[in-house]
Amino acid sequence: MMQYKGYSGKVEYDDEAEIFHGEVIGLRDVVTFQGKTVDEIKQAFQDSVDDYLDFCAQLGQAPEKPFTGKFMLRLTPDLHRKVYVAAKQSGESINSWLNEQLDHLTANVC
Repeated sequence: MMQYKGYSGKVEYDDEAEIFHGEVIGLRDVVTFQGKTVDEIKQAFQDSVDDYLDFCAQLGQAPEKPFTGKFMLRLTPDLHRKVYVAAKQSGESINSWLNEQLDHLTANVC
């Protein structure tokens, strides 16, 4: 996974075409990039993010941010109770407890 200015890029290699191609993920807009070498794909990713930001500025629109930190979640009443109890037993708010749990579960991602 590639990172630049808060945006993430996912890259795949097309063996048949002998080219790397990627996409900026986490956006509703489609932003893609490609290159033949690792250096080219890195530069293409950064150029695509910069082009996206410039395009938004030209339109007078705020660029979409990949993640705001807000996350809506629906739980069953029983699971909600269990989360509440676990958080209280840890002396934390539900939000803090869930952040800690999710951070632990995703420690090996990216």
